[in-house]
Amino acid sequence: MTLPRPLAPFLSFAQVLRAAGHLAAPEQTQSFIAAVGLIGPKSLMDIRRAAHATFGPPPERREEFDALFDDVFLGRVLTAPALGEPEDMPNAFDAGAFEPIFAPEDEEPSGSDASVAERLFARRFIDDEAAALRAFARSLQSALPRRRARRMTRGKGRTVDPRRTFRHMMRRDGEVARLMRRTRKQRQRRVLLLIDISGSMKSGTAGALRLAHALVHAGEEVEVFTIGTRLTRVTRALARRNREQALELASGLVADWDGGTRLGDALQVFLSVPRFAGFARGAFAIILSDGLERGGPEALTQAMARLDGLAWSVLWLTPLAADAQFLPRTEALRAIAPMIDRLGNGSSPQAVAREILHFAKGGRR
Repeated sequence: MTLPRPLAPFLSFAQVLRAAGHLAAPEQTQSFIAAVGLIGPKSLMDIRRAAHATFGPPPERREEFDALFDDVFLGRVLTAPALGEPEDMPNAFDAGAFEPIFAPEDEEPSGSDASVAERLFARRFIDDEAAALRAFARSLQSALPRRRARRMTRGKGRTVDPRRTFRHMMRRDGEVARLMRRTRKQRQRRVLLLIDISGSMKSGTAGALRLAHALVHAGEEVEVFTIGTRLTRVTRALARRNREQALELASGLVADWDGGTRLGDALQVFLSVPRFAGFARGAFAIILSDGLERGGPEALTQAMARLDGLAWSVLWLTPLAADAQFLPRTEALRAIAPMIDRLGNGSSPQAVAREILHFAKGGRR
């Protein structure tokens, strides 16, 4: 059955509301369409009033509700502050310590292209690597490192399974023919992906987000954050199955595309939130960044020391490593080199995919 074109924005509006955390039950969507039909709208304001009446947004979220309405019915692009719960919003981790800090003129940056200025806007993505990313996702499912879970399963472990042993004995008139054993289940390790979206990484951020979308859907437990002058969790946006919709939603969540470089501050904010720090515990941590930090490397070194202590391993991928003769030359990268399990090539999504698969299969340093 083909959906009538006039109904498309009404159904899309309900989907956008649910993605943003508003109540939008199917019954409300039906009532919304019916109300518009009864009104016989003469202007878009009539449709807006019908939406308010049927979906009933709370007063504190009315402005956000109207912005979503405009996005669907007028085709506007949403920018930060982003939609979602506080953990997904850039402004939630941007107060105080994340006010722009301008360095003195005589301060030497760790990277020549690093900048501290914020540039806040949204970005659109074009998916041109679907086949390669699907191949990466298929390989990743069996390649990601695994850990022992708490739950047990039948196997050839050292632990005796008394229940199965007793049932086996009862089937043989009380004779203990053999001891049934069990072992711990295996689960994929959590993957933590941190993507540098500063100005010096501008050419690679679109590809990195496409790869992150494939990683989220291939792994059992994946968390994705963007870091620049702010910290933004984009896991929930990338969880949408449709890649174009997921990247569009992530674009609206992130406010500091192509801005400054404050990796140390962003990582320290990440580790200061208990829930986020928990994401790093025992995780396979992947950082996509050129390491061009503004000012001294002290903040980045402190954050990486703690991340190294929490994570199972740390893979740092930089576009500067496309050259086989690459050596870390910036002060920041040299300072954190002992805390990284591997410094690899992050010059393209294909190179990042190869590095992740190689490292996950045991190819460290």
